[in-house]
Amino acid sequence: MPHRPVTPPARPAPARPDYTLRIDADPAQVDAAAWDALLAAQPHPTPFLRHAYLAALHDSGSATPATGWTPVVFTLWLDAELHAACALYAKPHSYGEYVFDWAWADAYARHGLEYYPKAVVAVPFTPVPGARLLARSAPDRLALLQGVLAWCEESGLSSLHLLFGAQEDLEAAQAAGLMLRHTVQFHWKNHAPAAPAHAAETADAPGRTFSDFDDFLASLSQDKRKKIRQERRRVAEAGVGFRWARGADIAPADWDFFYRCYERTYLEHGNPPYLTRDFFHRMERDMPEAWVLFIAEREGTPIACSLIGVGPGAANAEEGSPSAGAEVAFGRYWGAIERVDCLHFEACYYQPIAWCIAHGVQRFEGGAQGEHKMARALLPVQTSSAHWLAHPAFAEAVDRFLEREGEGVSNYLEHLQARSPFRREPG
Repeated sequence: MPHRPVTPPARPAPARPDYTLRIDADPAQVDAAAWDALLAAQPHPTPFLRHAYLAALHDSGSATPATGWTPVVFTLWLDAELHAACALYAKPHSYGEYVFDWAWADAYARHGLEYYPKAVVAVPFTPVPGARLLARSAPDRLALLQGVLAWCEESGLSSLHLLFGAQEDLEAAQAAGLMLRHTVQFHWKNHAPAAPAHAAETADAPGRTFSDFDDFLASLSQDKRKKIRQERRRVAEAGVGFRWARGADIAPADWDFFYRCYERTYLEHGNPPYLTRDFFHRMERDMPEAWVLFIAEREGTPIACSLIGVGPGAANAEEGSPSAGAEVAFGRYWGAIERVDCLHFEACYYQPIAWCIAHGVQRFEGGAQGEHKMARALLPVQTSSAHWLAHPAFAEAVDRFLEREGEGVSNYLEHLQARSPFRREPG
């Protein structure tokens, strides 16, 4: 069904008289250095909101109006200085978001209403929690969000969705009247639990960092430790070994092989890949240090690979804690041209975890969904998004739904925490 085009107003009303809210249709129209400096000042930055990453999505043809992602870049100025910014996308569908609202769109359609186009403040195809509303202060962040909401109303959009936001984003969203929605991801942390007597305490106990992969295995319960060793043995007995490369050490031929695997994974599921080969050319050129590639080889021939992103840890980590100043890794893509038993687990979990331990990386985020990740010591964490619906009756109905759903997510987290893969007793 055709959708109404999004025609942004040339100059939306400023959030406050002393602010100037500017809107651009292309990330290239925003100064890259100013954007990245604002991102670096956030408590929870990720490489996926860097100017080069967003520009590559647009310039490579990956996230464009033709693919259903119309970029709208907001910047908030005070006395000619950049105080806040965010990347918004107007969309005629809900693909590539990982926070699912298809049922909401269906409910609108059944009542003869249009749900699309809608707006998302998110990183396309990237379910990584982190800063979404870049700002110098909480008042700046709230003013930016109020300006975005005003623009959405003036543009006649059905809704605004801020996906996988950082805590400071969610606080601004609540202050602006948005509804919160919670989901679950699975993250590995580079420390042995300090007091593993209770499963719910293991996820955040500061503990000591692991010295090597065997030290990590020793922290797990016997059945989980045995399972991981069996899975790794199957890969080794199949004659498969691994090598890794980061940044400029990733050869062009390795990038080409990676994309062959990445594309094949999508095509095997009946869909074209979200990201173009040109996008990864731009990553190789503009952000090489943000990527680590693991390549599986048999007799010198590559047969599979996985790609992870790497970026700075939380700026507000407690001083002296194991995570202060360390990097964070983000599981992103994988693919294979040959099937080997347990190769997916080795490429996507065990090789990245071993690399993280060897390089002092504080956390490895395994991405969206996947309860099976708990068996590999990726523990459940709550991630959140914020939502605004223009239609009052639907907003009220969704609010009731989210309250029920939130209770279910809370119960699910408790259930998962009771199944900790770590040893119950020290030693």
